[in-house]
Amino acid sequence: MPKKTQLFETPPYAVEQRLARLGADLRMARVRRKLTIADVAEKIGTGVRAVADAEKGKVSTGVGVYIALLWTYGLLNQMDDVAEPSRDLEGQRLAQSRENIRARGANVEGKIDNDF
Repeated sequence: MPKKTQLFETPPYAVEQRLARLGADLRMARVRRKLTIADVAEKIGTGVRAVADAEKGKVSTGVGVYIALLWTYGLLNQMDDVAEPSRDLEGQRLAQSRENIRARGANVEGKIDNDF
């Protein structure tokens, strides 16, 4: 029997809460558009169970289902700013701290001297 992924068993609290909120938001978007779960499942080419699980915020639901639901409701372009690299300030700081810094630079004229 395959070992279950720990993420599915005990996801980090922040992940669990964010998925629950996303699922509730997706459900609200569907209800506001007066669509049934079956309508949405047919449109994105998945089963009713996958849509229902996404609306419950289940960790085991594939990211493709979440993205497809956002697309269905016309909300996908709102995700663009979330993954924009220029907004990843922590990642930028980490990358800058790892850059190779020369201990000794070239002389003022930019020429290499042969003084050893």
